[in-house]
Amino acid sequence: MHHTSVVDHMSRRRRLLVLAICCMSLLIVSLDNTVLNVALPAMRREFHASVSGMQWTIDAYTLVIASLLILAGSTADRIGRRRVFAWGLVLFTAGSVLCSLAPSLEWLIVFRMLQAVGGAMLNPVAMSIITNTFTDPKERARAIGVWGAVVGISMAAGPLVGGLLVDSVGWRSIFWVNLPVGLLALVLTLRHVPESRSERPRRPDPVGQLLVMALLGGVTYAIIEAPAEGWTSPPILGCALGAAAALAGLLYYESRRTDPLIDPRFFRSAPFSGATVIAVSTFASLSGFLFLTTLYLQEVRGLDALDAGLHMLPMAAFAFLCAPVSGRLVASYGPRPSLLVSGVAMGASGLLFAVFSAETSTPLMFTGYVLFGIGFGLVNAPITNTAVSGMPRSQAGVAAAVASTSRQTGGALGVAVIGAVLAAGTAGGADFVTATRPAWWIITGLAFLVLVLGAVTTGPWAHATALRTARSLEPSSAGAVPAVSAPPPGQASGPGHGPRMDGGLPPAAGPAPAG
Repeated sequence: MHHTSVVDHMSRRRRLLVLAICCMSLLIVSLDNTVLNVALPAMRREFHASVSGMQWTIDAYTLVIASLLILAGSTADRIGRRRVFAWGLVLFTAGSVLCSLAPSLEWLIVFRMLQAVGGAMLNPVAMSIITNTFTDPKERARAIGVWGAVVGISMAAGPLVGGLLVDSVGWRSIFWVNLPVGLLALVLTLRHVPESRSERPRRPDPVGQLLVMALLGGVTYAIIEAPAEGWTSPPILGCALGAAAALAGLLYYESRRTDPLIDPRFFRSAPFSGATVIAVSTFASLSGFLFLTTLYLQEVRGLDALDAGLHMLPMAAFAFLCAPVSGRLVASYGPRPSLLVSGVAMGASGLLFAVFSAETSTPLMFTGYVLFGIGFGLVNAPITNTAVSGMPRSQAGVAAAVASTSRQTGGALGVAVIGAVLAAGTAGGADFVTATRPAWWIITGLAFLVLVLGAVTTGPWAHATALRTARSLEPSSAGAVPAVSAPPPGQASGPGHGPRMDGGLPPAAGPAPAG
Protein backbone atom coordinates (compact mmCIF):
# COMPACT_ATOMS: atom_id res chain seq x y z
CA MET A 1 0.00 0.00 0.00
CA HIS A 2 0.96 3.61 -0.59
CA HIS A 3 1.55 4.52 3.07
CA THR A 4 3.64 1.46 3.80
CA SER A 5 5.93 2.20 0.86
CA VAL A 6 6.49 5.73 2.21
CA VAL A 7 7.51 4.22 5.55
CA ASP A 8 9.75 1.56 3.95
CA HIS A 9 11.80 4.19 2.15
CA MET A 10 12.33 6.38 5.23
CA SER A 11 15.98 6.78 6.20
CA ARG A 12 17.10 5.51 9.59
CA ARG A 13 17.73 9.10 10.68
CA ARG A 14 14.18 10.11 9.84
CA ARG A 15 12.74 7.06 11.62
CA LEU A 16 14.68 8.01 14.76
CA LEU A 17 13.39 11.57 14.43
CA VAL A 18 9.80 10.26 14.30
CA LEU A 19 10.52 8.22 17.46
CA ALA A 20 11.91 11.35 19.17
CA ILE A 21 8.78 13.35 18.24
CA CYS A 22 6.51 10.61 19.64
CA CYS A 23 8.59 10.43 22.83
CA MET A 24 8.31 14.24 23.28
CA SER A 25 4.52 13.93 23.27
CA LEU A 26 4.63 11.07 25.78
CA LEU A 27 7.00 13.04 28.00
CA ILE A 28 4.71 16.09 28.33
CA VAL A 29 1.60 13.97 28.92
CA SER A 30 3.33 11.79 31.56
CA LEU A 31 5.16 14.69 33.21
CA ASP A 32 1.88 16.52 33.58
CA ASN A 33 0.60 13.85 35.93
CA THR A 34 3.71 13.60 38.15
CA VAL A 35 4.60 17.32 38.17
CA LEU A 36 1.12 18.28 39.33
CA ASN A 37 1.29 16.16 42.49
CA VAL A 38 4.11 18.28 43.95
CA ALA A 39 2.19 21.49 43.17
CA LEU A 40 -1.01 20.38 44.98
CA PRO A 41 -0.29 22.04 48.35
CA ALA A 42 0.59 25.38 46.66
CA MET A 43 -2.63 25.27 44.60
CA ARG A 44 -4.59 24.30 47.68
CA ARG A 45 -3.32 27.39 49.53
CA GLU A 46 -4.01 29.79 46.65
CA PHE A 47 -7.52 28.52 45.92
CA HIS A 48 -8.39 27.61 49.57
CA ALA A 49 -9.38 24.21 48.19
CA SER A 50 -10.65 21.13 50.03
CA VAL A 51 -9.20 17.63 49.64
CA SER A 52 -11.94 16.87 47.07
CA GLY A 53 -10.94 20.01 45.10
CA MET A 54 -7.39 18.66 44.90
CA GLN A 55 -8.68 15.24 43.84
CA TRP A 56 -10.60 16.80 40.96
CA THR A 57 -7.52 18.61 39.55
CA ILE A 58 -5.95 15.16 39.04
CA ASP A 59 -9.06 13.11 38.27
CA ALA A 60 -10.64 15.50 35.75
CA TYR A 61 -7.53 14.85 33.63
CA THR A 62 -7.20 11.07 34.08
CA LEU A 63 -10.94 10.46 33.64
CA VAL A 64 -11.13 12.28 30.31
CA ILE A 65 -8.02 10.47 29.04
CA ALA A 66 -9.43 7.09 30.18
CA SER A 67 -12.77 7.80 28.48
CA LEU A 68 -11.29 8.86 25.13
CA LEU A 69 -8.23 6.62 24.61
CA ILE A 70 -9.94 3.90 22.57
CA LEU A 71 -11.92 6.47 20.55
CA ALA A 72 -8.76 8.46 19.75
CA GLY A 73 -6.89 5.37 18.56
CA SER A 74 -9.68 4.20 16.23
CA THR A 75 -10.34 7.74 14.92
CA ALA A 76 -6.66 8.12 14.01
CA ASP A 77 -6.75 4.77 12.18
CA ARG A 78 -9.71 6.07 10.18
CA ILE A 79 -8.90 9.73 9.33
CA GLY A 80 -5.10 9.67 9.56
CA ARG A 81 -2.70 9.25 12.44
CA ARG A 82 -0.56 12.32 11.77
CA ARG A 83 -3.64 14.55 11.56
CA VAL A 84 -5.06 13.37 14.92
CA PHE A 85 -1.61 13.53 16.54
CA ALA A 86 -1.08 17.15 15.36
CA TRP A 87 -4.51 18.21 16.66
CA GLY A 88 -3.73 16.46 19.97
CA LEU A 89 -0.55 18.57 20.31
CA VAL A 90 -2.52 21.77 19.56
CA LEU A 91 -5.22 20.99 22.16
CA PHE A 92 -2.77 19.81 24.82
CA THR A 93 -0.55 22.88 24.44
CA ALA A 94 -3.51 25.29 24.39
CA GLY A 95 -5.00 23.56 27.45
CA SER A 96 -1.65 23.92 29.28
CA VAL A 97 -1.54 27.68 28.61
CA LEU A 98 -5.12 28.06 29.86
CA CYS A 99 -4.31 26.00 33.01
CA SER A 100 -1.45 28.40 33.81
CA LEU A 101 -3.90 31.33 33.62
CA ALA A 102 -6.77 29.70 35.57
CA PRO A 103 -8.47 32.30 37.81
CA SER A 104 -10.11 29.72 40.10
CA LEU A 105 -10.11 26.02 40.97
CA GLU A 106 -13.25 25.43 38.87
CA TRP A 107 -11.62 26.93 35.77
CA LEU A 108 -8.42 24.98 36.41
CA ILE A 109 -10.44 21.74 36.40
CA VAL A 110 -12.20 22.73 33.13
CA PHE A 111 -8.86 23.55 31.44
CA ARG A 112 -7.35 20.28 32.72
CA MET A 113 -10.17 18.46 30.92
CA LEU A 114 -9.35 20.29 27.66
CA GLN A 115 -5.69 19.35 28.13
CA ALA A 116 -6.74 15.72 28.61
CA VAL A 117 -8.71 15.65 25.33
CA GLY A 118 -5.42 16.53 23.63
CA GLY A 119 -3.50 14.04 25.77
CA ALA A 120 -5.85 11.20 24.77
CA MET A 121 -5.09 11.99 21.10
CA LEU A 122 -1.31 11.74 21.66
CA ASN A 123 -0.27 8.50 23.38
CA PRO A 124 -2.29 5.83 21.52
CA VAL A 125 -1.66 7.58 18.21
CA ALA A 126 2.08 7.97 18.89
CA MET A 127 2.23 4.22 19.58
CA SER A 128 0.51 3.58 16.22
CA ILE A 129 2.95 5.90 14.43
CA ILE A 130 5.95 4.11 16.02
CA THR A 131 4.55 0.68 15.10
CA ASN A 132 4.05 1.84 11.50
CA THR A 133 7.44 3.53 11.22
CA PHE A 134 9.53 0.67 12.62
CA THR A 135 8.46 -2.29 10.50
CA ASP A 136 11.45 -4.50 11.39
CA PRO A 137 10.51 -6.52 14.53
CA LYS A 138 13.90 -6.01 16.25
CA GLU A 139 13.97 -2.28 15.52
CA ARG A 140 10.39 -2.01 16.70
CA ALA A 141 11.15 -3.79 19.99
CA ARG A 142 14.05 -1.38 20.60
CA ALA A 143 11.90 1.65 19.73
CA ILE A 144 9.20 0.47 22.15
CA GLY A 145 11.91 0.01 24.80
CA VAL A 146 12.95 3.65 24.37
CA TRP A 147 9.29 4.68 24.61
CA GLY A 148 8.96 2.71 27.86
CA ALA A 149 12.06 4.38 29.32
CA VAL A 150 10.47 7.80 28.74
CA VAL A 151 7.65 6.88 31.16
CA GLY A 152 10.33 6.11 33.77
CA ILE A 153 12.13 9.40 33.08
CA SER A 154 8.88 11.35 33.50
CA MET A 155 8.24 9.61 36.84
CA ALA A 156 11.74 10.42 38.07
CA ALA A 157 11.90 13.96 36.68
CA GLY A 158 8.32 14.99 37.49
CA PRO A 159 8.61 15.60 41.25
CA LEU A 160 12.04 17.29 40.81
CA VAL A 161 11.04 19.56 37.91
CA GLY A 162 7.76 20.33 39.67
CA GLY A 163 9.51 21.10 42.95
CA LEU A 164 12.04 23.42 41.29
CA LEU A 165 9.37 25.33 39.37
CA VAL A 166 6.88 25.59 42.26
CA ASP A 167 9.57 26.89 44.65
CA SER A 168 11.23 29.32 42.23
CA VAL A 169 8.45 30.64 39.96
CA GLY A 170 5.16 29.37 41.41
CA TRP A 171 2.80 26.49 40.60
CA ARG A 172 1.48 28.08 37.38
CA SER A 173 4.89 27.61 35.76
CA ILE A 174 4.49 23.80 35.74
CA PHE A 175 2.11 24.26 32.79
CA TRP A 176 4.46 26.57 30.86
CA VAL A 177 6.95 23.71 30.30
CA ASN A 178 4.49 22.14 27.85
CA LEU A 179 4.43 25.19 25.56
CA PRO A 180 7.93 25.03 23.96
CA VAL A 181 7.92 21.20 23.85
CA GLY A 182 4.40 21.07 22.38
CA LEU A 183 5.11 23.69 19.70
CA LEU A 184 8.43 22.08 18.71
CA ALA A 185 6.77 18.64 18.48
CA LEU A 186 3.96 20.14 16.34
CA VAL A 187 6.37 21.78 13.84
CA LEU A 188 8.44 18.57 13.58
CA THR A 189 5.30 16.41 13.21
CA LEU A 190 4.00 18.46 10.29
CA ARG A 191 7.42 18.36 8.59
CA HIS A 192 8.66 14.82 9.23
CA VAL A 193 5.92 12.36 10.27
CA PRO A 194 4.36 10.53 7.28
CA GLU A 195 0.56 10.19 7.23
CA SER A 196 -0.79 6.65 7.70
CA ARG A 197 -4.19 5.01 8.09
CA SER A 198 -5.44 1.54 8.88
CA GLU A 199 -6.53 -0.78 6.07
CA ARG A 200 -9.62 -1.79 8.04
CA PRO A 201 -10.50 0.98 10.49
CA ARG A 202 -13.10 0.26 13.15
CA ARG A 203 -16.50 1.91 12.85
CA PRO A 204 -17.38 4.66 15.35
CA ASP A 205 -19.39 3.58 18.41
CA PRO A 206 -20.85 6.80 19.90
CA VAL A 207 -23.33 4.96 22.18
CA GLY A 208 -20.58 2.79 23.67
CA GLN A 209 -18.40 5.88 24.08
CA LEU A 210 -21.11 7.79 26.02
CA LEU A 211 -21.82 4.77 28.24
CA VAL A 212 -18.10 4.44 29.13
CA MET A 213 -18.00 8.15 30.08
CA ALA A 214 -21.17 7.86 32.19
CA LEU A 215 -19.80 4.79 33.99
CA LEU A 216 -16.35 6.25 34.82
CA GLY A 217 -17.69 9.72 35.62
CA GLY A 218 -20.51 8.47 37.85
CA VAL A 219 -18.30 6.15 39.92
CA THR A 220 -15.56 8.77 40.40
CA TYR A 221 -17.96 11.60 41.31
CA ALA A 222 -19.74 9.42 43.87
CA ILE A 223 -16.48 8.36 45.57
CA ILE A 224 -14.91 11.85 45.67
CA GLU A 225 -17.98 13.78 46.82
CA ALA A 226 -19.45 11.17 49.22
CA PRO A 227 -17.40 12.20 52.31
CA ALA A 228 -18.80 15.76 52.07
CA GLU A 229 -22.32 14.98 50.75
CA GLY A 230 -22.97 11.73 52.66
CA TRP A 231 -23.15 8.27 51.11
CA THR A 232 -26.96 8.21 51.15
CA SER A 233 -27.51 11.74 49.77
CA PRO A 234 -29.62 11.95 46.55
CA PRO A 235 -26.75 13.16 44.26
CA ILE A 236 -24.42 10.34 45.38
CA LEU A 237 -27.10 7.63 45.11
CA GLY A 238 -28.13 9.07 41.72
CA CYS A 239 -24.52 8.84 40.46
CA ALA A 240 -24.14 5.28 41.75
CA LEU A 241 -27.40 4.17 40.11
CA GLY A 242 -26.46 5.98 36.88
CA ALA A 243 -23.08 4.21 36.80
CA ALA A 244 -24.72 0.82 37.41
CA ALA A 245 -27.22 1.49 34.58
CA ALA A 246 -24.36 2.56 32.26
CA LEU A 247 -22.47 -0.68 33.04
CA ALA A 248 -25.55 -2.82 32.34
CA GLY A 249 -26.22 -0.86 29.13
CA LEU A 250 -22.60 -1.26 28.02
CA LEU A 251 -22.63 -5.05 28.53
CA TYR A 252 -25.96 -5.41 26.70
CA TYR A 253 -25.22 -3.05 23.81
CA GLU A 254 -21.57 -3.97 23.11
CA SER A 255 -22.27 -7.73 23.02
CA ARG A 256 -24.70 -7.11 20.12
CA ARG A 257 -22.47 -4.91 17.94
CA THR A 258 -20.32 -6.34 15.14
CA ASP A 259 -17.56 -3.78 15.79
CA PRO A 260 -17.87 -2.94 19.51
CA LEU A 261 -15.79 -0.33 21.33
CA ILE A 262 -14.80 -3.02 23.86
CA ASP A 263 -15.74 -6.60 23.01
CA PRO A 264 -17.11 -8.24 26.21
CA ARG A 265 -15.83 -11.62 24.89
CA PHE A 266 -12.26 -10.40 25.57
CA PHE A 267 -12.90 -10.94 29.27
CA ARG A 268 -13.35 -14.70 28.79
CA SER A 269 -9.56 -14.79 28.48
CA ALA A 270 -8.13 -15.14 32.01
CA PRO A 271 -4.81 -13.44 31.09
CA PHE A 272 -6.71 -10.50 29.56
CA SER A 273 -9.11 -10.09 32.52
CA GLY A 274 -6.20 -10.51 34.93
CA ALA A 275 -4.12 -7.88 33.13
CA THR A 276 -7.06 -5.45 33.22
CA VAL A 277 -7.66 -5.84 36.98
CA ILE A 278 -3.90 -5.77 37.71
CA ALA A 279 -3.57 -2.52 35.71
CA VAL A 280 -6.46 -0.90 37.62
CA SER A 281 -5.06 -2.11 41.00
CA THR A 282 -1.46 -1.03 40.33
CA PHE A 283 -2.29 2.42 39.04
CA ALA A 284 -4.85 2.98 41.80
CA SER A 285 -2.03 2.15 44.27
CA LEU A 286 0.43 4.47 42.52
CA SER A 287 -1.89 7.47 42.30
CA GLY A 288 -3.03 6.99 45.91
CA PHE A 289 0.59 6.57 47.04
CA LEU A 290 1.71 9.81 45.30
CA PHE A 291 -1.33 11.73 46.57
CA LEU A 292 -0.72 10.74 50.23
CA THR A 293 3.07 11.12 50.03
CA THR A 294 3.01 14.61 48.52
CA LEU A 295 0.49 15.95 51.02
CA TYR A 296 2.33 14.31 53.94
CA LEU A 297 5.82 15.57 53.01
CA GLN A 298 4.68 19.16 52.44
CA GLU A 299 1.78 19.64 54.87
CA VAL A 300 2.89 17.47 57.83
CA ARG A 301 6.69 17.47 57.55
CA GLY A 302 6.64 21.07 56.26
CA LEU A 303 9.07 20.44 53.39
CA ASP A 304 9.06 22.78 50.40
CA ALA A 305 8.08 21.40 46.98
CA LEU A 306 11.66 20.73 45.82
CA ASP A 307 12.59 18.84 49.01
CA ALA A 308 9.41 16.78 48.68
CA GLY A 309 10.43 15.95 45.09
CA LEU A 310 13.93 14.89 46.25
CA HIS A 311 12.41 12.68 48.97
CA MET A 312 10.39 10.83 46.30
CA LEU A 313 13.41 10.31 44.04
CA PRO A 314 14.34 6.82 45.43
CA MET A 315 10.89 5.51 44.46
CA ALA A 316 11.10 6.99 40.95
CA ALA A 317 14.70 5.83 40.44
CA PHE A 318 13.90 2.20 41.28
CA ALA A 319 10.76 2.28 39.10
CA PHE A 320 12.94 3.57 36.24
CA LEU A 321 15.65 0.93 36.77
CA CYS A 322 13.24 -2.01 37.16
CA ALA A 323 11.17 -1.33 34.00
CA PRO A 324 13.77 -2.61 31.49
CA VAL A 325 14.68 -5.50 33.82
CA SER A 326 11.02 -6.51 33.83
CA GLY A 327 10.94 -6.34 30.02
CA ARG A 328 13.81 -8.84 29.84
CA LEU A 329 12.23 -11.07 32.50
CA VAL A 330 8.96 -11.21 30.54
CA ALA A 331 10.88 -12.01 27.34
CA SER A 332 12.74 -14.91 29.00
CA TYR A 333 10.31 -16.32 31.58
CA GLY A 334 6.85 -14.95 30.76
CA PRO A 335 4.89 -12.49 32.91
CA ARG A 336 4.58 -14.53 36.13
CA PRO A 337 7.93 -13.73 37.91
CA SER A 338 7.56 -9.97 37.34
CA LEU A 339 3.97 -9.95 38.62
CA LEU A 340 4.74 -12.04 41.74
CA VAL A 341 7.76 -9.94 42.78
CA SER A 342 5.80 -6.77 42.03
CA GLY A 343 2.87 -7.81 44.25
CA VAL A 344 5.20 -8.76 47.13
CA ALA A 345 7.25 -5.52 46.92
CA MET A 346 4.24 -3.17 46.76
CA GLY A 347 2.48 -5.14 49.50
CA ALA A 348 5.52 -4.93 51.79
CA SER A 349 5.68 -1.17 51.17
CA GLY A 350 1.99 -0.74 52.05
CA LEU A 351 2.42 -2.81 55.24
CA LEU A 352 5.34 -0.63 56.42
CA PHE A 353 3.01 2.40 56.36
CA ALA A 354 -0.16 0.61 57.55
CA VAL A 355 1.39 -1.32 60.47
CA PHE A 356 4.61 0.52 61.41
CA SER A 357 3.62 4.12 60.47
CA ALA A 358 6.74 4.30 58.28
CA GLU A 359 6.18 8.06 57.73
CA THR A 360 7.33 8.76 61.27
CA SER A 361 10.79 7.18 60.76
CA THR A 362 12.89 8.47 57.84
CA PRO A 363 14.82 5.17 57.18
CA LEU A 364 11.56 3.17 57.22
CA MET A 365 9.88 5.74 54.98
CA PHE A 366 12.65 5.52 52.37
CA THR A 367 12.53 1.70 52.55
CA GLY A 368 8.81 1.92 51.81
CA TYR A 369 9.45 4.25 48.86
CA VAL A 370 12.15 1.98 47.38
CA LEU A 371 9.98 -1.15 47.72
CA PHE A 372 7.06 0.58 46.03
CA GLY A 373 9.32 1.79 43.21
CA ILE A 374 10.61 -1.76 42.60
CA GLY A 375 7.07 -3.18 42.54
CA PHE A 376 5.72 -0.50 40.24
CA GLY A 377 8.71 -0.72 37.88
CA LEU A 378 8.24 -4.47 37.40
CA VAL A 379 4.50 -4.46 36.71
CA ASN A 380 4.16 -2.46 33.47
CA ALA A 381 5.77 -4.84 30.96
CA PRO A 382 3.71 -7.90 31.94
CA ILE A 383 0.42 -5.94 31.92
CA THR A 384 0.58 -5.03 28.23
CA ASN A 385 2.22 -8.27 27.18
CA THR A 386 -0.43 -10.35 28.98
CA ALA A 387 -3.31 -8.20 27.70
CA VAL A 388 -2.44 -8.82 24.04
CA SER A 389 -1.17 -12.37 24.63
CA GLY A 390 -3.11 -14.82 22.48
CA MET A 391 -5.43 -12.16 21.01
CA PRO A 392 -6.06 -12.41 17.25
CA ARG A 393 -3.85 -9.99 15.32
CA SER A 394 -6.82 -7.85 14.27
CA GLN A 395 -7.81 -7.36 17.93
CA ALA A 396 -4.39 -6.75 19.50
CA GLY A 397 -4.63 -2.96 19.24
CA VAL A 398 -7.98 -2.84 21.00
CA ALA A 399 -6.71 -5.23 23.67
CA ALA A 400 -3.73 -2.96 24.36
CA ALA A 401 -6.08 0.06 24.34
CA VAL A 402 -8.15 -1.56 27.09
CA ALA A 403 -4.93 -2.16 29.10
CA SER A 404 -4.11 1.55 28.72
CA THR A 405 -7.62 2.61 29.64
CA SER A 406 -7.51 0.43 32.75
CA ARG A 407 -4.27 2.16 33.82
CA GLN A 408 -5.92 5.60 33.57
CA THR A 409 -9.12 4.33 35.24
CA GLY A 410 -7.06 2.91 38.09
CA GLY A 411 -5.27 6.24 38.45
CA ALA A 412 -8.57 8.12 38.70
CA LEU A 413 -10.13 5.65 41.15
CA GLY A 414 -6.99 5.56 43.34
CA VAL A 415 -7.05 9.33 43.88
CA ALA A 416 -10.83 9.21 44.43
CA VAL A 417 -10.82 6.37 47.00
CA ILE A 418 -7.61 7.28 48.87
CA GLY A 419 -8.59 10.97 48.96
CA ALA A 420 -12.08 10.08 50.24
CA VAL A 421 -10.57 7.96 53.05
CA LEU A 422 -8.22 10.83 53.99
CA ALA A 423 -11.06 13.39 53.91
CA ALA A 424 -13.28 11.18 56.09
CA GLY A 425 -10.43 10.59 58.60
CA THR A 426 -9.41 14.24 58.95
CA ALA A 427 -13.08 15.33 59.17
CA GLY A 428 -13.35 13.01 62.18
CA GLY A 429 -10.55 14.99 63.85
CA ALA A 430 -7.74 12.41 63.40
CA ASP A 431 -4.16 13.52 62.69
CA PHE A 432 -2.73 12.82 59.22
CA VAL A 433 -0.88 9.57 60.04
CA THR A 434 -3.91 8.06 61.81
CA ALA A 435 -6.33 9.29 59.12
CA THR A 436 -4.28 7.66 56.35
CA ARG A 437 -3.85 4.24 57.98
CA PRO A 438 -7.00 2.76 56.31
CA ALA A 439 -5.73 4.16 52.99
CA TRP A 440 -2.42 2.28 53.41
CA TRP A 441 -4.37 -0.91 54.14
CA ILE A 442 -6.25 -0.40 50.85
CA ILE A 443 -2.91 -0.01 48.98
CA THR A 444 -1.65 -3.22 50.69
CA GLY A 445 -4.83 -5.06 49.67
CA LEU A 446 -4.45 -3.96 46.04
CA ALA A 447 -0.85 -5.27 46.02
CA PHE A 448 -2.08 -8.62 47.40
CA LEU A 449 -4.61 -8.70 44.52
CA VAL A 450 -1.75 -8.18 42.01
CA LEU A 451 0.12 -11.09 43.63
CA VAL A 452 -2.86 -13.48 43.56
CA LEU A 453 -3.94 -12.58 40.01
CA GLY A 454 -0.31 -12.76 38.84
CA ALA A 455 -0.21 -16.37 40.07
CA VAL A 456 -3.69 -17.42 38.85
CA THR A 457 -3.84 -15.78 35.40
CA THR A 458 -0.42 -16.85 34.06
CA GLY A 459 -0.58 -20.66 34.33
CA PRO A 460 -1.61 -23.42 31.87
CA TRP A 461 -5.34 -23.05 32.65
CA ALA A 462 -5.22 -19.32 31.91
CA HIS A 463 -3.24 -19.99 28.72
CA ALA A 464 -6.01 -22.35 27.55
CA THR A 465 -8.74 -19.71 28.16
CA ALA A 466 -6.73 -17.19 26.08
CA LEU A 467 -6.51 -19.60 23.14
CA ARG A 468 -10.25 -20.41 23.37
CA THR A 469 -11.06 -16.69 23.40
CA ALA A 470 -8.83 -16.03 20.39
CA ARG A 471 -10.62 -18.78 18.44
CA SER A 472 -14.07 -17.45 19.37
CA LEU A 473 -13.10 -13.93 18.26
CA GLU A 474 -11.99 -15.06 14.80
CA PRO A 475 -14.31 -17.91 13.77
CA SER A 476 -14.03 -16.96 10.09
CA SER A 477 -10.29 -17.57 9.91
CA ALA A 478 -9.60 -20.82 11.67
CA GLY A 479 -5.93 -20.55 10.86
CA ALA A 480 -5.58 -17.01 12.22
CA VAL A 481 -2.30 -16.40 13.95
CA PRO A 482 -2.75 -14.88 17.40
CA ALA A 483 -1.17 -11.45 17.75
CA VAL A 484 1.20 -12.63 20.39
CA SER A 485 0.85 -16.36 20.42
CA ALA A 486 0.34 -16.92 24.10
CA PRO A 487 3.60 -18.29 25.44
CA PRO A 488 3.66 -21.49 27.39
CA PRO A 489 4.56 -20.83 31.03
CA GLY A 490 8.22 -19.94 31.25
CA GLN A 491 8.46 -18.71 27.69
CA ALA A 492 7.83 -15.42 26.07
CA SER A 493 6.41 -14.03 22.94
CA GLY A 494 8.60 -13.21 19.99
CA PRO A 495 10.68 -10.04 19.73
CA GLY A 496 8.34 -8.32 17.31
CA HIS A 497 5.66 -8.02 19.95
CA GLY A 498 7.95 -7.82 22.91
CA PRO A 499 6.90 -6.48 26.24
CA ARG A 500 5.92 -2.86 26.42
CA MET A 501 6.45 -0.70 29.44
CA ASP A 502 4.27 2.20 28.45
CA GLY A 503 0.70 3.16 28.71
CA GLY A 504 0.53 3.19 24.94
CA LEU A 505 -1.07 0.99 22.38
CA PRO A 506 -0.35 -0.39 18.98
CA PRO A 507 -2.69 0.74 16.22
CA ALA A 508 -6.28 -0.42 16.61
CA ALA A 509 -5.83 -2.68 13.62
CA GLY A 510 -3.13 -4.61 15.48
CA PRO A 511 0.64 -4.42 15.69
CA ALA A 512 1.09 -5.54 12.08
CA PRO A 513 2.05 -2.44 10.09
CA ALA A 514 -1.18 -1.00 8.77
CA GLY A 515 -1.24 0.70 5.43
